[in-house]
Amino acid sequence: MKIKFLIFIITISSSLSFTFAQERTKDTIDDQVVNVVKPYTPTISDAFKIKDIPKLSDSNMVKKKEVKYNIFSIPVASTFTPAKGKAAKVDKAKPVYLYDNYASLGVGTYTTILGEVYLNHELSNTENVGGYFSHHSSGGGIDGLLLDDSFAKTGLNAYYSQKLRDFSWKVNGGFDIMTYNWYGLPEDFFSEAPVDQNDTRHTFSGFHLGGKLKFDDAIIKDGSVRFRRFGDDYDSGENRFVATTSFDVPVQGEEISTEFYIDYIGGSFDNGFSSPDEIKYGNVTFGLSPSFQLKQDDLTVNLGLRLVYLNDTEFSDNQFFIYPNIEATYRLVDEILIAYGGITGQLQQNSYYDFANENPFVSPTLFVVPTDQRFNGFIGLKGKLSNNVSYNIKGNYYSEGNKALFKANNINSEPFGDGDDINYQFGNSFGVVYDDVNTFSVGGELNIDVNRNFTLGFKGEYFSYNTDEQSEAWNLPDVTGSIFMDVQITEKWFAGASAFYVGERKDQQVQIGPLVDAVPITTTLESYFDANAHVGYKINDQLSVFAKVNNMLNQDYERYLNFPVQGIQALAGATYQFDF
Repeated sequence: MKIKFLIFIITISSSLSFTFAQERTKDTIDDQVVNVVKPYTPTISDAFKIKDIPKLSDSNMVKKKEVKYNIFSIPVASTFTPAKGKAAKVDKAKPVYLYDNYASLGVGTYTTILGEVYLNHELSNTENVGGYFSHHSSGGGIDGLLLDDSFAKTGLNAYYSQKLRDFSWKVNGGFDIMTYNWYGLPEDFFSEAPVDQNDTRHTFSGFHLGGKLKFDDAIIKDGSVRFRRFGDDYDSGENRFVATTSFDVPVQGEEISTEFYIDYIGGSFDNGFSSPDEIKYGNVTFGLSPSFQLKQDDLTVNLGLRLVYLNDTEFSDNQFFIYPNIEATYRLVDEILIAYGGITGQLQQNSYYDFANENPFVSPTLFVVPTDQRFNGFIGLKGKLSNNVSYNIKGNYYSEGNKALFKANNINSEPFGDGDDINYQFGNSFGVVYDDVNTFSVGGELNIDVNRNFTLGFKGEYFSYNTDEQSEAWNLPDVTGSIFMDVQITEKWFAGASAFYVGERKDQQVQIGPLVDAVPITTTLESYFDANAHVGYKINDQLSVFAKVNNMLNQDYERYLNFPVQGIQALAGATYQFDF
């Protein structure tokens, strides 16, 4: 109903509107009729192109003549026959045959004997056996000494190795014997030998056993174990066992290179320097070093750290250390200029074996503890100045706790003990003191390969030390430098030279006794320059002869306090290469 009513209203309204509009129109507009016959349709005529070629009217136009070219082939008589090309001959240098073994022997002044033998034999395609023997001795004879200064060093090592399909392994072992004399008596306190010359002789001896494993394609890359026994003829003894391994740990598609090691050391000395009490030391450390390498364009960064757990077996003390292990390199100009830097740290295990090899005049009365290298920050530049010249400039800053320093032992007017125990108590031996030392150093090296027959190198470094308790960094030099040169003069002749510079060092001694004031005496050891040279002649492929001269300038310097070195030394010998 609502819809019908709405339609009715609309219809009435429309009718009324039409009526009203019609009435008003009648007043203004007349009626007209319009007839539409056809709608208008416009058209466009077809376009056409005027075809017309313009003509050039010129009375000077000349008609071109047609030219014909004819080639007449006339045969030419010739008897020339080209020769076939041949490849040019290149003179090849005769390949140098490398022998697997050699033996060398030399004799010289101061009754010096120098000998070496190296052996390597291939048992099969996968097995090798070999060994190395060395001997260096001198009868001594330094002028002005009250005690014997002879020495001898002998070492023998042997190994067996085998290469299998997926891994290789090697076992080795050997022994060492070293004999020296505590000949460095303080000249200001002794005008004659306080003991018999032979009484100051002491001997170090030891043996070692070890093995290595290397895997070609496995998570564990390699592993090694080593045991060393070291002691002397004063009943001192030290055992050390080290086991290491390295492996990769996959993490989210990346590999973290990791190293793990166990280091045990334990030893003892019969008595102290001025005490009858036995000295014992020992500890075991466990170390873990994960690292991850990042590479982007010319930048390479190794991010890592070292975790070390120390268990002191003598004092039942445990410590845990965390060290940074970060290194980075950036190629500024390809191989010409490379910047590098980093910060690292580690716990360094000291040992009687290491001390005796660095300074053979130590007394058998040492206390051995590890050195805490808190950090070593370094930065430098390296690269090539040309294809034949390379360089390296580097700066370091070390912070070390319990750094080992050699220091001269006291001069006893009344030595402690009897017999052989007093032979090293006349100020003619060295002990070890520990201190916190910060070291700043800056140095550089330059290597020049003029050609394959001539090489030259330079190296130098400056040091600055800051100690905590000790007044000086004993026996550490402020400057070191070295030069070396090797030259192949002709096919038969060869030569070489080297020189070393060591700056000033300081040491301190105290004279003790019932009627003596214990006043420390600090001594500055002068710097020294030691130049050496050698020349050789190759008789044939297997036999050659050589001559060496050491301390060419005959410098009378002291390597350690009261321990002068031999003057100019000459030595001649021969080397023979062979297979078997």
